[in-house]
Amino acid sequence: MSIDTVFDRILRKELPSEIVFESDHVLAFKDLNPQAPVHVLVIPKKKISSFNVISDLSAREIGLFFQGVSLVAQKLGLAESGYRIVLNCGRHGQQTVDYLHAHILAGRQMTWPPG
Repeated sequence: MSIDTVFDRILRKELPSEIVFESDHVLAFKDLNPQAPVHVLVIPKKKISSFNVISDLSAREIGLFFQGVSLVAQKLGLAESGYRIVLNCGRHGQQTVDYLHAHILAGRQMTWPPG
């Protein structure tokens, strides 16, 4: 049985969130603790616990998720100035919610290495 996460509750609209994009396959909302002027989280509507299990998905499911991330970035008008997409995986990768999610960070010059 999978653990109910804050993202499950946001997806069910049990918790408030500032939604910036929604399709049949993804939900995108502003991060409550932004690390850049633009910080949006994109989650698949089909629960996936981590990037570690993405190899268990079909190419269509993976494509729909990443297509959704791209659509969100386009909708936010980030293509010209650029943005960073971050996928955290596991404890050392700082994944704090057991639900696959992409961070879209923008609105400032990113640095390298990221840290």
